[in-house]
Amino acid sequence: MFTGIIEERGEIVAVEPAGDGLRVTVRGPRAVSDAAQGDSIAVSGVCLTVVDQGDDWFAADVMHQTLAVTSLGEIGPGTPVNLERALAAHTRLGGHIVQGHVDGTGTVLEVFPGEQWQVVRVSLPADLAPLVVDKGSITVDGVSLTVSAVSPATEPEQWFEVSLIPETLEVTTLGLRRAGDLVNLETDILARHVQRLLAFSTTPNDSEGGSR
Repeated sequence: MFTGIIEERGEIVAVEPAGDGLRVTVRGPRAVSDAAQGDSIAVSGVCLTVVDQGDDWFAADVMHQTLAVTSLGEIGPGTPVNLERALAAHTRLGGHIVQGHVDGTGTVLEVFPGEQWQVVRVSLPADLAPLVVDKGSITVDGVSLTVSAVSPATEPEQWFEVSLIPETLEVTTLGLRRAGDLVNLETDILARHVQRLLAFSTTPNDSEGGSR
């Protein structure tokens, strides 16, 4: 489990085939400072397991399914990534509950620069749109953010916006994002649970009809 508070901006140093997936090597001195084999580290929002490590790097295997639903299928040596170690029980929950289980990807549609802040608009897959609300939480490339605007439900192409403060722009990869870039999205776990519960709910009329 993670918080979406990025600890450092790392870099992909190698990508090698591994079965039907990839083994990626990531440079991240802080991320591996107390890591051990089997530990979880979120790489741009994707929870990966450490399988090997050195003084300033770690390696992880990425399965085919993960490559299909995240932006990790597009990485290569030199790609910057956001890194966060798993949440420790004694630390503060500074962002929100993040699992590192990416729901899908979105595309940066527009970047609106300001004097200090930067507003980024991202496309939203139709199946994820009901889970994203104004002032709610969302994870973009592993970064815990507050949604600052959403498209109307009637709009054919759904989107959301986030407002990025200077600190976020400086210490994460979001400051490098431009229109057309693919980003990983993880919606709020509470919203996903509510959606699943509602899928099994029935109205009183439905219940009465089923008992006749």
